[in-house]
Amino acid sequence: MNKFKEISRTARKKWDQLQSSAIPIIYLGTASCGRAAGAKDVHEAIKRYLKDNKLQARIIEVGCIGPCYLEPLMDIRLPHSPRISYANVTPEKARRIIESLLINGNPQVQMALGHFGENGDKLIEGIPRFYDLPMLKSQVRIVLRNCGLIDPEDIDHYIANAGYAGFLQALEKGPEGVIAEVKDAGLRGRGGAGFPTHKKWETCRNAPGNIKYMICNADEGDPGAFMNRSLIEGDPHCVLEGLLIAAYAIGASHGYIYIRAEYPLAIVRLKKAISQMRAYGLIGKNILNSGFDFDITIKEGAGAFVCGEETALIASIEGKRGMPKSRPPFPAISGLHGKPTIINNVETLGTLPNILRNGAAWYRQYGTPGNYGTKTFSLVGKIRRSGLIEVPLGTPLRQIIFDIGGGSNKQFKAVQTGGPSGGCLSEEFLDTPVDYESLGAAGSIMGSGGLIVMDEDTCVVDVARYFLDFTQKESCGKCSPCRVGSGHLVEILDRITKGRGLPEDLIKLQTLGETIKRGSLCGLGQTAPNPVLTTLRYFRSEYLNHIKEKNCPAAVCKELIEYRVIPEKCTGCRGCVAVCPTGAITGPRSEPHNLDPTKCIKCRACYEVCRFDAIAGDAIIIRSRRRIHDDHTA
Repeated sequence: MNKFKEISRTARKKWDQLQSSAIPIIYLGTASCGRAAGAKDVHEAIKRYLKDNKLQARIIEVGCIGPCYLEPLMDIRLPHSPRISYANVTPEKARRIIESLLINGNPQVQMALGHFGENGDKLIEGIPRFYDLPMLKSQVRIVLRNCGLIDPEDIDHYIANAGYAGFLQALEKGPEGVIAEVKDAGLRGRGGAGFPTHKKWETCRNAPGNIKYMICNADEGDPGAFMNRSLIEGDPHCVLEGLLIAAYAIGASHGYIYIRAEYPLAIVRLKKAISQMRAYGLIGKNILNSGFDFDITIKEGAGAFVCGEETALIASIEGKRGMPKSRPPFPAISGLHGKPTIINNVETLGTLPNILRNGAAWYRQYGTPGNYGTKTFSLVGKIRRSGLIEVPLGTPLRQIIFDIGGGSNKQFKAVQTGGPSGGCLSEEFLDTPVDYESLGAAGSIMGSGGLIVMDEDTCVVDVARYFLDFTQKESCGKCSPCRVGSGHLVEILDRITKGRGLPEDLIKLQTLGETIKRGSLCGLGQTAPNPVLTTLRYFRSEYLNHIKEKNCPAAVCKELIEYRVIPEKCTGCRGCVAVCPTGAITGPRSEPHNLDPTKCIKCRACYEVCRFDAIAGDAIIIRSRRRIHDDHTA
């Protein structure tokens, strides 16, 4: 313990020296979202410019701070000044900003996004505080408190910001005290089911046997979800500290982090963080002279969605095919290698250090009764401000979508919560509080935290087909309701999107979906029909349009749509001509264009690019004309 106190003092001194650095500090967001937007090219450009101009500055790579739509993000901190943040930075833009700020002292107010000064700071007129930006000001950052602010590959940065203080509190309280604190905090599993964390722990701790395992589930497989990946990339030690706390509480001596191999940067940072922990005596034998032994193994998964289910995940770690088992016995009694095992989600573990450090009463001030604390979400889809967010549980969907996300550019239609296993909720549910019970009552789930926003250009029938196709392909095939039933759902939905649906198909979808939910073995099958059942419930008219009118209102289902140019709206700008891959659109500049339906592949490129609404996607109602085209092609 004394050794760690000395480590903490050294880390704090190192951090304070960084904050009072006599040379500029450049912080660059190089998590996966930043890299995808070109952050590595920006990094190289910064290094070259500093070298060529003989400028002194330190570059620190940080994780994702949240607003992914603004990546790459670059912050610059001059001596004795707050950090100034710049968005959508390119190599050329980075060079201009550095020249202006480091050489001329001009912060380029028109290019600045915000600054990280304290309340009351008046850095420069025209630059707001970063956390006052619309996407940030409604958030409460507990799990994400360090993301984007510290170097995720430097353990001293984490320790200097109260890192591992929660683990020290856990050692003082003892295992029973830790479980009691988590119980008082009301923490529920953030992996999707929302089961009270302490109940699983108590069951495992009281289970007979000296060998117990603690597993971190980082197998984040939902399309559009990146909460776990971003947390690990931006602050790996908070997850590892949570793993330590949980293992100490249940009496586990070995832990696994099950993470999909598609997360290479997260894996690299986890491995480096574990190595740093070992050097500081935070894992291994007799940790901090407490008598607690614990070690960690990283297990890379092959990317099977079903391995997010506990028993399938355990089978994968054991080297078997990832297939769920019937329960009981539950993993807390008989899990990995037949020993008591606890599996907690990345976010659940990332929350624990904050609860132990600050106390249950502090944590319960956020959220609502029965749904305490915060939840991270990946906010994506037809939304102006996409990215990673953290809000108190109970925050209404409307506030998340419109206040934080900025709404859609077009008319809002729906939001899918809970990923492919969640439900598609219509506008009438915008005032629904985001908590486990409220979403469940609406026919959806919280899931691990994916929120996909849809607008008027989204076809909900096509969305349901997409998600069902995903879960059907990811089904392990062990139980018939999921294996066979999901295939039938996809087949029916596919027919409807192609204009071959029948009115009785709606009854088949409803009956089949409910049967799959009741009869499937694991959570994948039990929740797979949710997209179909909720779209049937809230968007039935859109299904009827496809079946009776042979029309897709959103102009998405290709076989039901024929595109045409509206002459009175067309200005002849030739924007559609430039993007048409088949040359179906022709016409001289400044005159209405023509669209040849025999050449049109219905890619929607012209529809998306037209600024004058001169491209219409009409239902193919005159079937005879289509038959003529088909005969001609034949």
